[in-house]
Amino acid sequence: MPGLSHVTKMFSIVDCKITALTADPVGGTPVYASSSVDVPGIKSLAISGNMQSKTLRGDNTLLDTSAYIDGVTGAAEHALLSLDALAVMLGGTVTDSGTTPAQKSVWDLTNLSAPSYFKIEGVTPPNGSSLIGGDVHVVLHKVQLSKFPELGFAGDDYRIPKFEVSAVPLASNGKWLSITFNETAVAIP
Repeated sequence: MPGLSHVTKMFSIVDCKITALTADPVGGTPVYASSSVDVPGIKSLAISGNMQSKTLRGDNTLLDTSAYIDGVTGAAEHALLSLDALAVMLGGTVTDSGTTPAQKSVWDLTNLSAPSYFKIEGVTPPNGSSLIGGDVHVVLHKVQLSKFPELGFAGDDYRIPKFEVSAVPLASNGKWLSITFNETAVAIP
């Protein structure tokens, strides 16, 4: 019986979520927060990697070459600002107060706030892959912000928040990145 194709197109992104990594014991099982946080209005999730290549020369000739992965990075753009996503990425908590019509939601960056590790997962829409009714999920298992997110305002235009991450392999199982083809579309948990 033939299996699922290992080749697909990748069209668009329909959802992206981040989940705090709470434990990553060597040789154990990674533990993530019980709930994920939506990256609202996701526009793009780009992943790239760095390679190092070393060559061995002798006897006036190339004898060997060796390459290894030196790092994996990601970048996301999203249309809407999420205080909950900022709390996962940079630390801190979101505080809600007041009653209608004076309700407030506040996230504060303080000297005690610290970037923490999290997982990021993006998915194509159903039919965004070559699998009719299927989808493609991309997961970076352990990332941390590599630069402060781009926030703020834009004159006479929408401001598109952006963030960049650097990945490291999980201590528990060595995974950096997973790409999953689903024959039937599956929502990000």
